[in-house]
Amino acid sequence: MARTAGIVLDLFARTEHHRYGPHRQNRADLHVPRDGDGPFPVAVLVHGGYWRAFYGKVVMKPLAADLVRRGFATWNIEYRRIGRRQGGGYPSTFEDVANAIDYLTHLEDRRLALDDVTFIGHSAGGHLALWAASRNGDSRVEPARVIAQAPITDLVACGPPAHALMGGEPRELPDRYAECDPIQLLPVGKPLLLVHGADDATIPIKRTREYAEAARAAGDEVGLIEPNPGGHRSHVDPRSPAWRAAVEWLSDQRSTSPQALR
Repeated sequence: MARTAGIVLDLFARTEHHRYGPHRQNRADLHVPRDGDGPFPVAVLVHGGYWRAFYGKVVMKPLAADLVRRGFATWNIEYRRIGRRQGGGYPSTFEDVANAIDYLTHLEDRRLALDDVTFIGHSAGGHLALWAASRNGDSRVEPARVIAQAPITDLVACGPPAHALMGGEPRELPDRYAECDPIQLLPVGKPLLLVHGADDATIPIKRTREYAEAARAAGDEVGLIEPNPGGHRSHVDPRSPAWRAAVEWLSDQRSTSPQALR
């Protein structure tokens, strides 16, 4: 356990490991607060890394630990990515994310409040979180809200990394892009928070600003926070201003949610 700036990073907290499918990457970690019986609000965590196999769910573990400390159960999912013979890309990456989220109902765990679920994704995981929230009517688990941190919101503008994910360019596969591109799937119909630092050198903040404008025009409730400083990787550090802004918004949202008012 490490303590920095008053925040406990319990990276070695007990973890419940689950498999939601037959592939070796069909794995997810469940973290539940030790105190109390629940039901606890649930945060589904989706890691980024340009959908590539080099990056995995371990990068979200510090956020999981911080959320558990705040009284959330967390579901930190893995999925097939591109490279290392994982078989990632369209459609398997999307199928895995959908199946991982839906598997929460299979657990039949009374500690989990599945009517109070937040999707939280970073970078390419932000893209997948926004996509998953757009599966209205096709998902067994509907989010109450979505937090997308430095997200990829426009697959067409993303270029080669998106081409690798989708199996080709937008002009070749327009239907695939229409099915999977957040900016083409608006409105989401859920409260959205976009957190993106202006000095992000990996994903241009202008695309997040454009997505926020388009989502508002489509009728969505959208918050946009631009932390300064706010580099691309700061979002997965629970000590950062970017993460503090995210959890403060989450607390405010939940304080006025139907679940809180019951």
